[in-house]
Amino acid sequence: MDGLWLNEKEFVSFASQEPPPVFPEIATRRGAIDFYAFATFLPNPDPVLRKLGRDIWAYNDLLVDAHVGACVKSRKAGVKSFNWGIDYGKAKTTRQAKFIDGVISSLDVDRIISEILNAVLFGYQVLEVIWTRDSNGFIVPQDVLGKPQNWFVFDQENNLMLRTRANFNGVLVPDRKFLLVQYESTYQNPYGFPELSRCFWPVTFKKGSVKFWAIFAEKYGMPFIIGKLPRSAPDSDYEKLASRLDAMVQDAVAVIPDDSSVDIQSGLVKGGASSTLYVDLIDFLNNEISKAILGQTLTTQMGTTGSYSASQTHMEVRDDIVLSDKRLVERTFNTLITWITEINFSSGDAPEFSLWADEDVDQALADRDKNLTASMALSGLQLTQKYYQKNYGLEDEDIQAGTAPAAPKGGNQPGGNPPAAFAQAAADTFPDQTAIDNITLSPEQLQAQAEGVLKPIIEMIHNKASYNDILDSLAGMFPLMDTDGLVNMLTQAYFVDEMWGRLNSETN
Repeated sequence: MDGLWLNEKEFVSFASQEPPPVFPEIATRRGAIDFYAFATFLPNPDPVLRKLGRDIWAYNDLLVDAHVGACVKSRKAGVKSFNWGIDYGKAKTTRQAKFIDGVISSLDVDRIISEILNAVLFGYQVLEVIWTRDSNGFIVPQDVLGKPQNWFVFDQENNLMLRTRANFNGVLVPDRKFLLVQYESTYQNPYGFPELSRCFWPVTFKKGSVKFWAIFAEKYGMPFIIGKLPRSAPDSDYEKLASRLDAMVQDAVAVIPDDSSVDIQSGLVKGGASSTLYVDLIDFLNNEISKAILGQTLTTQMGTTGSYSASQTHMEVRDDIVLSDKRLVERTFNTLITWITEINFSSGDAPEFSLWADEDVDQALADRDKNLTASMALSGLQLTQKYYQKNYGLEDEDIQAGTAPAAPKGGNQPGGNPPAAFAQAAADTFPDQTAIDNITLSPEQLQAQAEGVLKPIIEMIHNKASYNDILDSLAGMFPLMDTDGLVNMLTQAYFVDEMWGRLNSETN
């Protein structure tokens, strides 16, 4: 009979299955040739811990290292810097979403995020939910507390178990009580992959390097004191002189016979160059730690040389890691929100917890739009609300209709106020005109503007003067205006001249 013995008692027949074949799980630990369970829980397969014969708490000692601690803070800060909120759109009702929002807001979200991210360091993290009943009868989490990893193990089915004094091999945890956060876990290894395992040997070797460096510094940092005696002196004199020199190192005072001599030689002459070996080794080990936790080195190693593009590449790698951690946090909070919804509401989709970053406004884009708006105002055009929402990430509720400023006499569309320097220079040079603050598509009005402040500039354009020559002439005509103002003014002159020519050709 075709089939497979899972163990001495369990047999799965293949012939009895109708196509498509539907079998129970066959490849399990119960029948694996390389698995022998001496207890009801699955041992942690971490190679470092197995070699040390210790549990996962051994990694907690690594956090004392200054560089490890700095890297861990940096990685967590990447996620903790995000804003957080509840997406009401996923909830069945707004009332339900507001309830969930209030429950999550009552928790110490910043601390909980930090404890969730411990899963990255240790491979997994368990958080216990402390449930309570509020004044309205709802069952809500009063707190969510991260618990030590070594209190928990997994059974042969990868289910979470809690070890206690009464249950050394562990007992299955109840539903909706413990949040399990796993980092890069697999069927073979439900304990996940701890990033601190990559740091164990670098930290260990660094401790040894610092120890030997301290001995090296003590040996070669202190001067060598050499005592000299006649060759015929007895051994007792040598011992006495050595004792006096030893006291001299402590007290800087020594009494020696007049036929003896003492030389003092600097230890740095012998060992100064060799000390860089320890510095280079420690720097290398710190780089390995940075790569293990942050995925790069340039943002933690001050003074490291490298091109700007290399720095940007390394920062992009770290951004990817931060986004991965972000999803880990969101998934954990959304599991908690699902539990709250299932316990307190009979049906309905749960709202979602989300993290997001404040996007910096692109200054180059903002400057371009500022100049574009000023130029478009000359023709009575303006950028749309949709444009601003698309380029600046604004929502409908972020924009409110306002009152447009009153149009000045002689124009239908309001324009921007000219710079103070430009206005003053224009008033002094052309007392009959004011700065361009309004224009429409009317050829007559364009003609009026062209004959006003911009008339001398447009004449230079018609005379085929070069761009730089016109700019130099403007600098003499408007000495109070800075370079940006002169360039903006010249751009507007080109625009008005072109529009005036087009409109005249169309009307003719």
